[in-house]
Parts: sequence; structure tokens; C-alpha cells
Amino acid sequence: MKVNGKVIVVTGGGNGIGRELVLLLLTKGARVAAVDINPAALQETVGLAGSRSGQLSTHVADITNREAVAALPAQVIEFHGAVDGLINNAGIIQPFRRVKDLDYAAIQRVLNVNLFGTIYMTKEFLPCLLERPDAHLVNISSMGGFLPVPGQTIYGAAKAGVKLFTEGLYSELLNTNVRVTVVFPGAIGTNIAANSGVTLASPAQTQEQSSRIKPLPPAKAAQMIVEGMEQNRYRVLVGSDARFLDLIYRLSPQWAANYIFKQMQNLLPD
Repeated sequence: MKVNGKVIVVTGGGNGIGRELVLLLLTKGARVAAVDINPAALQETVGLAGSRSGQLSTHVADITNREAVAALPAQVIEFHGAVDGLINNAGIIQPFRRVKDLDYAAIQRVLNVNLFGTIYMTKEFLPCLLERPDAHLVNISSMGGFLPVPGQTIYGAAKAGVKLFTEGLYSELLNTNVRVTVVFPGAIGTNIAANSGVTLASPAQTQEQSSRIKPLPPAKAAQMIVEGMEQNRYRVLVGSDARFLDLIYRLSPQWAANYIFKQMQNLLPD
């Protein structure tokens, strides 16, 4: 689906990939409804939109709240008149801890934002998409949704759920006007840890980790996601690390699991 002239809803539009998606879609002639839990972050996005801010509406909402999500379609349609696309981008990571050391509050929060938030948004907006002659749903999973990352096991389980949820929707919607894409970003240079309330490893460990994995700029990630959307691609691997690990995981899941453990073990507490 070409985005020019379309109305696209983007969750997590206040920062990171979500903000870059909003700005890119605006430059390509789309109208955008940016959803985020942080009103100040949304206002920063509006400021960055500059002269295109008239094409943009902002919606402060907690996507884990079903009632708040249920109210969004009417709000977006009131402003834009229709909804042609939805990009479920909002997500958080978990503290870098083994499952045995992770409290239930953190487990619930990660599942609610990453998995249930995506489900709630999709279920509420899907009837709007089905009414349009050409529509598109994009769900952002993660490299961690197909590859086990130690210290991010619950996050990975949530993103694996997003993967299968999206693939199921693709099959359910094959005979409709709604195209479906699932996205697997690798390491992206965003503030997802801080926005998730997660404290990373010590500076020395973080520096060592960053020397191994070069994050992709979020603007480049957004470009790849929108290109995948416009090309109606089934799946989009964002970053060379995601493409490499997807390949080796399909060749040997156990070798891939051992490899990523060696790369990430310094982020785990003793």
C-alpha cells in the first residue's frame, strides 16, 4: 500500500523508531495519528514535524488499557476521516535478568505492552481497515521474537507471540483488502532501555557490547519498515544483524542460541 494520501496510526510515536516512522510518513504525504503514553514526547514529535504538523494528530493513550484503546478509532476518524493503516510499534524491553530473578510485575508489564497492546490495537482498528479499499497492518516483532536472548526471555516470548499473531492475521486476511507485514528489527539506536525503565550494565560492559553490535539508526529502520509496507512484504528484517541471525537460526537453532549467548552474557548479572 502506497502511503501517500493515506491515514496511518503509529503507536509509540513519541520517540525512537515510532517517531521516525511518523516523520517519514508525513514527508511521504501521509496523514498520521501518533499514539503514545507520554504527552511531552508526542509534543516533541509535533515540533519536529514542522510545517507538516497539520497532517498529524496526537493521542495520549496507554495501549495496555482496553477501554482507552477502544476509544481511539473514533478519535482518529473524527480528526482524519478514516484509517488506512496501523503500525503497532510501541514496545518495551525487560530488565536484563534471568526469569528466576524477574518479578511478576515486570513480567506482566512486558507482556501487556508488547503482546496485549498489539492485540488490543489490532482488534479495535481492524474493522476500520476492512472498510477501506486498500489497507495495511504492520506489527513490529523483534529479532528476539525468533532468536532466544538470555536476560530477555519474557520480552522474547512476547515478541514471538506478536510474530505468530501477525502471521495468523496474514492468513485470515488473505481474501480481504488488508495486507499484513511482520517486522523483525535487530539492534536499533534508540532509548528503549531508558523508556522501559531498564538500567543496563556497567559503562565498561555497555561499551564492550556496543563494540560488538553496531546499532542501526532509527531513521534507517523506519525507512526499511515503510518500504516493506509499501511493497506489501510478508516479513521485513531490519538490520544486518537481524538478517544474519535469521539465516543462522534457520540453519541451526542451537548454534544460533549459543552464539547470541556469547554476545550477550556480559549484560546478565552474576
